[in-house]
Amino acid sequence: MEKLKQAHGNWVDGDRFWDREKDIELMVEKIDEGAHVLLTAQRRMGKTSLMREAKRRLEGRYICLFADFQKASSAEDAMVELSLALKPHEKLWARIRGLFANILIAVVERVEEMNVGELGVKLRAGLTSGNRSDKGDSLFSIMAGSEIPVLLLIDEAPVMVNRILKGGDYTVTPERKSEADRFMSWLRKNSQQHQGRIRIILSGSIGFEPVLRQAGLSAAINNFLPFALEPWDGPTAIGCLRALANEYGVVLKDNAEAEMIKMIGYCIPHHVQMFFTHVRDRCKRRGRMDFYPAEVAEVYADQMLGVRGHAELTHYEDRLKLVLGPEILPLALEMLTEAAVTGCLAPTAPSAIQTGYEFRETSVREATEEVLRVLEHDGYFKPGAGGYVFESRLLKDWWEKRYSALYVPALQRGV
Repeated sequence: MEKLKQAHGNWVDGDRFWDREKDIELMVEKIDEGAHVLLTAQRRMGKTSLMREAKRRLEGRYICLFADFQKASSAEDAMVELSLALKPHEKLWARIRGLFANILIAVVERVEEMNVGELGVKLRAGLTSGNRSDKGDSLFSIMAGSEIPVLLLIDEAPVMVNRILKGGDYTVTPERKSEADRFMSWLRKNSQQHQGRIRIILSGSIGFEPVLRQAGLSAAINNFLPFALEPWDGPTAIGCLRALANEYGVVLKDNAEAEMIKMIGYCIPHHVQMFFTHVRDRCKRRGRMDFYPAEVAEVYADQMLGVRGHAELTHYEDRLKLVLGPEILPLALEMLTEAAVTGCLAPTAPSAIQTGYEFRETSVREATEEVLRVLEHDGYFKPGAGGYVFESRLLKDWWEKRYSALYVPALQRGV
């Protein structure tokens, strides 16, 4: 009887990592062949967990370094994160200390006692616009000189590049575009120069390609092999629910788990686990652990689409703002609401929705085309028979509940 503990953080590995064996196998195969990988999927699909689990399994065959660029806002920040990722590896870390000897000399006796935050500040002080490129190249040379190949796993790289490109005001300027170009060119150059000694996996909670396309930099990642992470299939999701139920003493009666999967429709791993959390809480509160199919719709409507569900799903809107910016975001929200309320975004609906919009830096037509590309690339929409439809039923239902009040479908306006 399989058991599975709940995943309460942003990622899981080891005994909390469920299935994905074929995905791990395929990705490891590409890594072993020397490929650089661009891991793509919509939010909450488990990209970070897949990277972390690959790191756990490959440790020893590779020196596995995990760097999170979530809080980075410059190339210097990124280089500091990469440097700190080497700290657990004594020989490589000794060479990093040598690389930053000019700035660490004053604290050399206590450098190993410094916390990561303090050490990061010191390393950051050792990087300037004048020496950044040289030190960055040296950093890659240090990694390439390790006794065994390096697997460099970089999470939230698109978020960082998006931040470099748009700053705090979400405006792409020539200076910011040039800075993003320099960083991506540096990464591309070193990924090619050390091919075979270093493998890189890039991933993030927003799509990399839309971010780079907005700055005309799409070619910067054409040496990375796209690797799409799909939702769980039905049997995998059902197996997960059964293993969770076995762990926590929930008795899923009369195939209630199958009804849960039918209700959710599109099995994003986090959403499957979120559904189980609500079921378990319901059972615990009432003091009866049996859960029946007739209860599924109520839990879905009251909990999955309720206040807690909103807290989880607002991340979709937040990430959309990062890519599009606050000026164009309302256009995207209206397109999503149109699809949620009417069942699809009909081919003629965008023209009707465009009325009344005006943007400083781009035309309404170009903005509309960009929104549609982003919504499709990042997994909000997919092409359907009558137009664009939501990939996820849960996201569609949540969007409708959140935004449909007083909304008039585009093709009914003025009728």
